[in-house]
Amino acid sequence: MVRLRTFDMERWESTWENRVQYNLSESGVHALKVNELLGGDYDEFLGQYLGYGQTNGTEELRRTVAAIYPGAEAGNILITNGSAEANFVTMWSFLERGAEFVIMLPNYMQIWGLVKTFQAKVKPFKLHEAQSEWRPDIRALKKAVSRKTKLIAVCNPNNPTGATMQEDTIDEICETTKKVGAWILSDEVYQGAELDGRTTPSFWGKYDKVIVNSGLSKAYGLPGLRIGWIATTKELAAKLWSYHDYTTIGPSALSDYLARRVLKPEMRARILGRTRGILQKNLPVVKAWVDRDRNNFSFTPPRAGAIAYVKYNLKINSSEFAERLLKEKSTLVVPGDHFGMDGYLRIGYGPPEDYLTAGLKRIDELVEELK
Repeated sequence: MVRLRTFDMERWESTWENRVQYNLSESGVHALKVNELLGGDYDEFLGQYLGYGQTNGTEELRRTVAAIYPGAEAGNILITNGSAEANFVTMWSFLERGAEFVIMLPNYMQIWGLVKTFQAKVKPFKLHEAQSEWRPDIRALKKAVSRKTKLIAVCNPNNPTGATMQEDTIDEICETTKKVGAWILSDEVYQGAELDGRTTPSFWGKYDKVIVNSGLSKAYGLPGLRIGWIATTKELAAKLWSYHDYTTIGPSALSDYLARRVLKPEMRARILGRTRGILQKNLPVVKAWVDRDRNNFSFTPPRAGAIAYVKYNLKINSSEFAERLLKEKSTLVVPGDHFGMDGYLRIGYGPPEDYLTAGLKRIDELVEELK
């Protein structure tokens, strides 16, 4: 019998994110509205048929996504309901009892939980903050992989640290993986949300057994559309489509339509520019907040994404801190425990500035009470 392993972070957020005064658990920027995407073209939108669309995504949408990945075609792309489904169907296709997976930590823990649920073997390799700005331990990776390794899972840009990998690190990971013949699953959902505007290098095209999962939730500020995608070989994309038949079957017709608009080059550039503008404005707010209380807080500033992984110097467990913040201050953050790292808090800095400032003030209030 398969016993589902609770996905702690998603249970935490799903339960409370819409019930608190200040939600600083979100990992993307504050969302866009439908009328900001339509530009006045309401008749075409309202005239969309609400039947079953193409279940792996319309040809137009898959071609548009493929254009992001040099050399890709529509056949390399599978459209999913969010990047979470992209991760799920990918892992489901590889998972079996006793299989071996190597996973970067910290990471979005969905993949970790799925491997544990299906009673496969997890071998971690870690990112290190001190002196390295959350760079992966390549020596640990080389030690972890073996001929039994089926897949190596990475997250670039990283959740929760906001770190990005450089080309040489990506090349090293690919070379290490190639030696044992495993696949690489690269979660790249934060690509496009780089503060300096320089797009994080993709694993796409670096190795012939690469799966890139991404979507519109984070860098684009459109989690409500529930549009994700998988970019991989045509053979694997076709195989994963058959797994998709057992999950959500296909994306919403309206979401597919809006995604086609969003990913047109001009609109895409505008939306990603908006995201970077929000992050560039708000990260200094978080830096100033940390600097005001260096005795209790420190962090390595993220290079991408709307998340700050803040280390704290208080004698309290991270889950206990987050619970008290929730109950006493109606403010939600993600405890480091949810990434297997006590002593940290993941704080989303993508909401409007005044909302962010008010949420940080609630954290200060709790810290003062703990002192």
